[in-house]
Amino acid sequence: MACGFRRSIACQLSRVLALPPESLIKSISAVPVSKKEEVADFQLSVDSLLEDNNHKSQVDTQDQARRLAEKAVLQQVTEDGCKYGLKSELFSDLPKKRIVVEFSSPNIAKKFHVGHLRSTIIGNFIANLKEALGHQVTRINYIGDWGMQFGLLGTGFQLFGYEEKLQTNPLQHLFDVYVQVNKEATDDKNVTKLAHEFFHRLEMGDTQALSLWQRFRDLSIEEYTQIYKRLGIYFDEYSGESFYREKSQDVLKLLDSKGLLQKTAEGNVVVDLSGTGDLSSVCTVMRSDGTSLYATRDLAAAIHRMDKYNFDTMIYVADKGQRRHFQQVFQMLKIMGYDWAERCQHVPFGIVKGMKTRRGGVTFLEDVLNEVQSRMLQNMASIKTTKQLENPQETAERVGLAAVIIQDFRGTLLSDYQFSWDRVFQSRGDTGVFLQYTHARLCSLEETFGCGYLNDSNVACLQEPQSVSILQHLLRFDEVLYLSSQDLQPKHIVSYLLTLSHLAAVAHKTLQVKDSPPDVAGARLHLFKAVRSVLANGMKLLGITPVCRM
Repeated sequence: MACGFRRSIACQLSRVLALPPESLIKSISAVPVSKKEEVADFQLSVDSLLEDNNHKSQVDTQDQARRLAEKAVLQQVTEDGCKYGLKSELFSDLPKKRIVVEFSSPNIAKKFHVGHLRSTIIGNFIANLKEALGHQVTRINYIGDWGMQFGLLGTGFQLFGYEEKLQTNPLQHLFDVYVQVNKEATDDKNVTKLAHEFFHRLEMGDTQALSLWQRFRDLSIEEYTQIYKRLGIYFDEYSGESFYREKSQDVLKLLDSKGLLQKTAEGNVVVDLSGTGDLSSVCTVMRSDGTSLYATRDLAAAIHRMDKYNFDTMIYVADKGQRRHFQQVFQMLKIMGYDWAERCQHVPFGIVKGMKTRRGGVTFLEDVLNEVQSRMLQNMASIKTTKQLENPQETAERVGLAAVIIQDFRGTLLSDYQFSWDRVFQSRGDTGVFLQYTHARLCSLEETFGCGYLNDSNVACLQEPQSVSILQHLLRFDEVLYLSSQDLQPKHIVSYLLTLSHLAAVAHKTLQVKDSPPDVAGARLHLFKAVRSVLANGMKLLGITPVCRM
């Protein structure tokens, strides 16, 4: 057991025994147990300090751990509420930082593709976790609203666009136009030439070109805002590449003043990153026609954000295919003399395979959200125990989103994974539906018995192995939060919550509240309330809105 975890437990124990943590740390160790779903991940071995300060007695390890948990954990969960686990000693020396998280970043004039879902939910999780730990977090949606694709789109709309269709279903029409113009450009070099000319006019500030571009941008953001609302995600700042088209000129001037710019035979302007002068590794910063590139604008954006936010860390959440891009951007920032480039971090992730809707073809996020809601409504309607709901559509969407997020977060972010509609909606096993069901069932238990028993409880009544396993598992929450804060992987929290739900499911069957003596019923209800509270805390960090009925 890591020293930090021992200290955290010792601090909780010290509040109970009125002893300094230092005198308790050496007395605590981890005892590995069977990895079955009905037992906790570990048990605690605490020596005779649990008896009293002067008497040594051989006490069963399970009993020692049980009493530690009984005396400390439930009280701590109740007192700390949504901050439980976050007030741990593990985080006491954590310096509070200014953190910028860039995530989602869809391309305007294109429907929100399902490929952007991972960046969106991963970035949201990282921002939630950092914020919960007390850092000052700025969430940025850096929209792809500039570049050569707008040369193609502008040309395409002039050739194939219809005003009526743009007003009726704007992004679908723009997507269709973009697909068509790309096909034309493959066969007709004149179309490619027209696209280059259109983008050049954009960069030069041509009024007509900018007016069309602005329409595309406004229509896109309007639709994206609706999708983010459905996902329960917000941003502190919407910025776009277009904002940096002029600032990127300052970047080019700075690179030039340092003698870092070189011209290739094709006329492109590049920066040599090889370190050997042989141009074996270069980053293109300007095309031969004088137009800017993604990398140039990213450099300008990073410099502007440091000036604006003076960040301690800036995290870019983007797929692993962009690794080289970010390596080059960070390297160029260093070459330009910005030491704070060390504070920039790329969090890469793998791709999702098999996420097709019933309609097939290109998968748009809106279609996935609609399908999630539709399938969940069907599943809920087929279950006899489903409660009457005021807003079944909203509940279905929240449960369905939990299902999608948990399937996504169960493994390492860098891994590609195979999406399965059938598996995602299973109500049993390690799924988001199971988490939501457990939370709703515990809410129902509180609703039914809360008034009668919660004031009359004695935690010493929690003698059963099922109670002990839950109490010990609750004690681990800070450790899990710490692990996720270190590597930014949500899988630690997901695994913890799923185990907690399985432990609660077993306990719910065996530890009756109804018809039990009042103090026993009250103690059990306190236990289930603590489980429900920690489940809700963990789900919210993951970006899931817990439901109370389903």
